[in-house]
Amino acid sequence: MARRSRHRLLLLLLRYLVVVGYHKAYGFSAPKDQQVVTAVEYQEVILACKNPKKTTSSRLEWKKLGRSVSFVYYQQALQGEFKDRAEMIDFSIRIKNVTRNDAGKYRCEVSAPSEQGQNLEEDTVTLEVLVAPAVPSCEVPASALSGTVVELRCQDKEGKPAPEYTWFKDGVRLLGDSRLGSQSTNSSYTVNTKSGTLQFNTVSKLDSGEYSCEARNSVGYRRCPGKRMQIDDLNISGIIAAVVVVALVISVCGLGVCYAQRKGYFSKETAFQKSSSSSKATTMSETDFKHTKSFVI
Repeated sequence: MARRSRHRLLLLLLRYLVVVGYHKAYGFSAPKDQQVVTAVEYQEVILACKNPKKTTSSRLEWKKLGRSVSFVYYQQALQGEFKDRAEMIDFSIRIKNVTRNDAGKYRCEVSAPSEQGQNLEEDTVTLEVLVAPAVPSCEVPASALSGTVVELRCQDKEGKPAPEYTWFKDGVRLLGDSRLGSQSTNSSYTVNTKSGTLQFNTVSKLDSGEYSCEARNSVGYRRCPGKRMQIDDLNISGIIAAVVVVALVISVCGLGVCYAQRKGYFSKETAFQKSSSSSKATTMSETDFKHTKSFVI
């Protein structure tokens, strides 16, 4: 039993030495904790390659990872669009004008000869780019009827992180109950700061005015131009008058038809149609008789 256990320990130790030697000879290094770097769009950022062993014979490459791997720094030169807006600081990259398209994962690879062979060390950096909101798209109805449900919408698709929304009426911020969190309510409207909706459950003439919406995140804010919404009362008296007029017209037409039937206008017209039909038939029979007579002669 003791011999077998020693034999197993020797095999495990041999495998470990083989794996370590393979990693050293062919450039595999232990994984490091990934860095996450945050930058604001159009500002500068440094992507650091944390490699403590820097020698004159070290070879450095930077790559951007994704669906396809692209070189950022290769053969001691910046590549692609980074030529004009980036520079190298030792093993790190300083991007002078960050754009939202720069967001993603980057990997630096440093290789150098060693006694055991070619040694390769890698470091991965994740770049997150914060973007200020653009002018939000605001949907405000031009008019509505009093007592109806009206919803105003505000949306921005560019801001990162996602912005929160604030509505203004005639330049005054519409406040609500902050205890409700992202959904605040007062007696006549409901504001959702996450989705950007402003809903009136029963709109009134007092809600008429100019409405604008502001989108804001940690980077900046933008506001859409004000749009006016006019609330009109429902004209009940006008609707009743129109209904009465239509009813009177229908009643007068009905009375006229009844009067005509009593006077026999419809029966006289029918008799006239019957007499005209019979006269036409007599004329046709006489004509047929003449044609037959001429044919016999």
